[in-house]
Amino acid sequence: MGSETFLEVILAILLPPVGVFLRYGCGVELWIDLVLTILGYIPGIIYAIYVLIG
Repeated sequence: MGSETFLEVILAILLPPVGVFLRYGCGVELWIDLVLTILGYIPGIIYAIYVLIG
């Protein structure tokens, strides 16, 4: 895991949509993560880390 990915994961834990936005921009991944974060903070974090690591 590079330093860029590490920083994205840290941002994904603090503010999940920001970490996903840095990697994918305004794509589908961002919108899915935004909805999950609104519905519950923990699902947003889990999805963000899943998308960034996977």
